[in-house]
Amino acid sequence: MTEPLIEFIKERRRAMRLTQKELANRAGVGLRFIRDLEQGKTSLRLDKVNQVLALFGHRMEPVAFRMELDDEEG
Repeated sequence: MTEPLIEFIKERRRAMRLTQKELANRAGVGLRFIRDLEQGKTSLRLDKVNQVLALFGHRMEPVAFRMELDDEEG
């Protein structure tokens, strides 16, 4: 997971004065999932990430971006 997402989750959890276990219970996910999420595990289920984000009124969704071509390729 990306650093901005990790920091967002941690900041929101702390602002709500929730432990990782309390966040897991409220989101309906396991404690291990919350720990993995906050530690930046790279392979997490998006539906579960969205369950956590929903508590904060957010969700993951596609965002447009433009990939820059390497000078050597062009």
